[in-house]
Amino acid sequence: MMARYVYALIFLVTNLLAWTVRDYGHSALGELRRLRGCQGARYCLGAEGVLRISLGCFLFFFVMFLSTMKTRKVHDCRNSWHSEWWPVKIVLWMALTAVPFFAPSPLIQLYGKVAHFGAGAFLVIQLISVTRFITWLNDCCRSELNLKRCHMQVLVVSIVTYVGSILGIVLMYVWYAPTSACKLNILFITVTLVLVQLMTFVSVNSKVKAGYLAPGLMGIYIVFLCWSAIRSEPHTEICNRKAEVATSADWLNIASFVIAVIVVVAATFSTGIDSKCIQFKSAETESEDDDIPYGFGFFHFVFAMGAMYFAMLFIGWNAHQEMEKWTIDVGWASTWVRVGNEWLAAITYIWMIVAPIVWKRRQVGSSSACA
Repeated sequence: MMARYVYALIFLVTNLLAWTVRDYGHSALGELRRLRGCQGARYCLGAEGVLRISLGCFLFFFVMFLSTMKTRKVHDCRNSWHSEWWPVKIVLWMALTAVPFFAPSPLIQLYGKVAHFGAGAFLVIQLISVTRFITWLNDCCRSELNLKRCHMQVLVVSIVTYVGSILGIVLMYVWYAPTSACKLNILFITVTLVLVQLMTFVSVNSKVKAGYLAPGLMGIYIVFLCWSAIRSEPHTEICNRKAEVATSADWLNIASFVIAVIVVVAATFSTGIDSKCIQFKSAETESEDDDIPYGFGFFHFVFAMGAMYFAMLFIGWNAHQEMEKWTIDVGWASTWVRVGNEWLAAITYIWMIVAPIVWKRRQVGSSSACA
């Protein structure tokens, strides 16, 4: 259905609007009566502008969430509301984007605090979705139908991803921990190395038998999260030399920013259509021809949380710091959020492959006790 791509485009436009307001809207925002409490402070105007745009986007997708939740069939009138009525929804989006600019600053600051939790919820849903996809792909490749046919491909991908994870860790030691004084970066990278080895050890354990593909892919994922966390450190840090080089090259900084925005939109889109990622019990009912292709309510809920998430990225998870132009997700708060996300991703993966064994043992124990 084309509707989801239109919503993704609306989300992308909102991201670009928030960036424009943050980097180039200070003169215009300074004239707004509601923002004069900032007394011309660049960080306050930029952060408040981003939060107001984010609030408008959140309101739009939350209204769509409330109006489409629990939609099951394509003949439901709410399916038509989700997939059509674009002129009405565009006007609604524009109106809700403008409304927050008339709200008082204390209300916007309160939204900024709430957005921390919404952004955290988005990250949790996203990592569950990614982990679930990796475990699903691993199970699919290890099934009786595909085991022999995909054996060589699985072996090659497993080796490449595992070696890539180790190589990424080595490069991070070289780039971001050049001296023993970089203790925090050494801690981040070392914990990542331990997590990669732990996931591999648990996966190949004789009782789990999850193979090498899933831990290899998860290894690449958490190494990427660790790299992102270190890259989010303030560019003034002596241990973050690569980031300092990037800021000196405008084109590289701009390219990194554009890619980051696209990744945010793509991650929100892919997570939004994966409504099964938060279903902890497998559904036995088969899909019917008139079922909707994905959960509309969940889709809009993820985009609503994504609106809070992009606000946190643009202000570095801190409304009281000034962000440089063409930067995204920079600051110590951003670093610790990404590190926590990395550690939680590893824990989630290990739990997903160990949980079935734990539940099976409990069921066997309960059956024995009843007998």
